[in-house]
Amino acid sequence: MPRSQELRVLFITSEVYPLCKTGGLGDVSAALPAALRALHSDVRLLLPGYPQVIAGVKYKSKIAEFHALSQFPPASLLSARLSLSKTENIPVFVIDCPGLYNREGGPYMDAFGRDWPDNALRFGLLSKIGAILASDASPIAWRPHVVHCNDWQSGLTPAYLHFHSGKKAAAMMTIHNLAFQGIFPPGSTVQLGLPSDSFDINGVEYYGNLSFLKAGLYYADQITTVSPNYAKEIQMEPLGFGLQGLLTARRPDLIGIINGIATTEWNPATDHHLVKNYTSKNLLDKAANKAALQRQMGLAIDATIPLFGVVSRLSHQKGIDLLIQIAPQLIKIPAQLVVLGSGNAELEHLLSMLAQTYPKSIALHFGFNEALSHLTEAGIDGFLMPSRFEPCGLNQMYSQRYGTPPVVHATGGLLDTVVDCSSDTLANHTASGFVFYPMTADNLLGAIKRAALAYHNKKTWQSLQKNGMAKDFSWHASATAYQKLYRMLLH
Repeated sequence: MPRSQELRVLFITSEVYPLCKTGGLGDVSAALPAALRALHSDVRLLLPGYPQVIAGVKYKSKIAEFHALSQFPPASLLSARLSLSKTENIPVFVIDCPGLYNREGGPYMDAFGRDWPDNALRFGLLSKIGAILASDASPIAWRPHVVHCNDWQSGLTPAYLHFHSGKKAAAMMTIHNLAFQGIFPPGSTVQLGLPSDSFDINGVEYYGNLSFLKAGLYYADQITTVSPNYAKEIQMEPLGFGLQGLLTARRPDLIGIINGIATTEWNPATDHHLVKNYTSKNLLDKAANKAALQRQMGLAIDATIPLFGVVSRLSHQKGIDLLIQIAPQLIKIPAQLVVLGSGNAELEHLLSMLAQTYPKSIALHFGFNEALSHLTEAGIDGFLMPSRFEPCGLNQMYSQRYGTPPVVHATGGLLDTVVDCSSDTLANHTASGFVFYPMTADNLLGAIKRAALAYHNKKTWQSLQKNGMAKDFSWHASATAYQKLYRMLLH
C-alpha cells in the first residue's frame, strides 16, 4: 500500500487498562494502540464484553449481530470509545454476549481462582469475531489491513482467517508470555468451528490437545514478541515451553520489539502520587518520597541505608522465593525492603513471617495499589526484579525513569533494558542497574550488595540514576517498529 495511505489495524485483546487488567497485556493494549494512532494509523480495539468493559466504555451503539457461529451463543457487536485521558479516546468494538462474559470474577478465572470452564468458547468467540471483522465476511464497513492478535486468547483468529476463502487481512501474533497457551481438549476443535483436519501437528494440535497459542503461531503471517532477547530465548528450552521447534522453524517471521511505558503516567516530575516531584536535575527531592514511604510502611525512617523494593506478582517466576531466602542477609547489609503485590499463598505467608520478625526493616502490602506503586518506585533506592524469565517487564523501565536503579536477572527484556554497572559502563555513561547471572540466591544477594555499595558512593549512584532517567522508554519507538512491520506485511 502507498506510504501515504492510512493503515487500518484491528487490535484484539482480552484486557485493557483501565477497564480490566491482570498484567502487562492490559497496559500494552492501551498504550500501543494510542501510540500507533499518534502515528496516524487507524487502530481499533476488539474486546470481550465483561461487565466492567460494558460499563466503562462510552458512546455505545449496536452495529452488528451474530446468530449462527458454530456452537457459540448469539452475540452483538457494540461500537464505543475508550477514554484514556481527557483528550485521548480510542475507538473500540465490544462483543456483547452476556452468556459468556456477564459474570463476577476476573477475565479468565472466577472469584475462587479457578479457570472458567467455558474459556474455550469465551475466547473462541473473541477470535472468531475478530476473524470475521478482518475479512470480507464482516457486517460492518470498516475493514482492517492487519489484524493484530495478542496472546492465546485471540490465537484462533489467524486459524479462522487461514480457512476463510475470501479476502482477508494480514495476521500478526504477539506473544506477551509463552507460558500461557490456552490448552483445551481435542473435542474443542469442532465445537469452535474449525475443520477437523486442522487438528494436526501442522495446525492447532499440541501434544494431543488444542492450543490457541499454537494455532496463532502456526497460522499467523508474522510473529512478534515483546523484547529481542525473549525472541531468542523462546526458540530453546526451557523458555520454549514445548513450542521451541515451531518457533525455530518460523524464525524468519519472528521479531522482538521491546515494549514502551506510559511516560505521561510514569513521570517523577509530574506524578501526583508523589509527596515531592523531582527530575534528574534535582534528585535530592527524591529523598522526601523515601521518608514518606518509610513512614507509611512503618519502617525506621533512615536516609543513610538503602531501601530496596518489589512491585510484582508474588510467584516463582518472579524469583520471590529467592528473595525470601536471602532477606535476613539483605537487612544485615544493612538495608530495608518493601514488597507490594499479591500471588502465591505460601510466598505471602513466608513474607508475612519475615515482616513480623523484622518489623522495622521489612514491610509488606498485599494487593494492588496504584498510588502506592508509584510512591514505591519513587521512594525506594533500588528496585528488585529477580525474574526467572521476563518476556519484557515494565517495572524495570519505570524504575530507571524514577532514578531507582534496578537489580535484575539476565533474562528477556530485563537484559535488553538494564545495563550492568561496571567501570566501563560508568565511564561511557550507559550503566543503569545491576544484572546477575545465573539465577541463584547467592548471585541475587551479590548483586544487591553491589547496589548497596554503589549507593554509598554518591558520585556513582547519581551517575546510575541520571543514566537511567535519560533513557527514552516511550512507546513512540515501539509503535514505529510495529507500523513498519504492518506495512511490510501488506507488501
